[in-house]
Amino acid sequence: MLILSRREVEDLLDLDVLIDALAPAVADLSAGRVSMPARIMASVEKRGLLAAMPVFLSSNRTLSTKLVSVFPHNETRGVPSHQAVIVVFDAQTGSPRAFMDGTYITAMRTAAGSALSARLLAREDAQVLLIIGTGVQARAHARAIPRVRSVRHIRVLGRNPRKAERLSAELAAELGIEATRYTDSERAFADADIVCAATHSAEPVVKGAWLKPGMHVTSVGLSADGCELDADAVMKSIVVVETRQAALAADAGGANDLKWPIRDGVMTAEHIHAEIGELISGARRGRTSADQITLYKSVGVAVQDAVAANLVLKAAEKCGAGRDVEIN
Repeated sequence: MLILSRREVEDLLDLDVLIDALAPAVADLSAGRVSMPARIMASVEKRGLLAAMPVFLSSNRTLSTKLVSVFPHNETRGVPSHQAVIVVFDAQTGSPRAFMDGTYITAMRTAAGSALSARLLAREDAQVLLIIGTGVQARAHARAIPRVRSVRHIRVLGRNPRKAERLSAELAAELGIEATRYTDSERAFADADIVCAATHSAEPVVKGAWLKPGMHVTSVGLSADGCELDADAVMKSIVVVETRQAALAADAGGANDLKWPIRDGVMTAEHIHAEIGELISGARRGRTSADQITLYKSVGVAVQDAVAANLVLKAAEKCGAGRDVEIN
């Protein structure tokens, strides 16, 4: 079995290739051509959870599973909130083929999914990107979105001003794009074209009152205790998800941002306009006018991990990366 470290996965995974590769895979998912059961989760004394996410993607013959832990308060310990490993199996024999770091893959496949949503839903002339959050996902989204739209300015909004200032400086130096820290939410949202929320906040960081015609919003944050979006933001938007089943799952893996407005009678499940795979296949239309507000709410699905893991494994086999270990 091939063992691939975090550093090797980082070197092998091409973000542009990943964004492109996700499109046919999520189309297959929405069309029912992927075997992907609901994730299984074990709660850890209300501090976190451990989830198993198996999937078989027949189009590229990838059979894999991810084990991921989510401990939202790890930030105070200097440890990532999401940590994962992925095992890839031979789809013909079921034999384990590779064991790889999944923490980096989780971050990048999530950001790649958001970038794909921006490619499909954001206005062509979108130039101002607002990043809400200062962690791993905030960085990943700041790197991914400019690959699908001509971003000229990045705004960073975070509850910790020093972290937001540091992230702004890092992004400006790395991406060559002007980046500015903001402390006032309303000012940060003003004239923003694309908004990426990547927090563990239990209080809404995206409010309908701040949304302007033409915005595209991506929200990848999950909190067992609250919502990243308020109900007004959801109701004002054309809502797109990975799958309706995953977004509305009754367990902690579902999106409270959508489940709670349904629970409270503010909306019905029919307010979810489409799955992103339906936009790819043409089964549903996306943005139809420049002034519509579009929203992609992501909870993360195993097919995204399978696509990324397959790309990493193919690249590793091509260049001889990793370490072979006999486990039998």
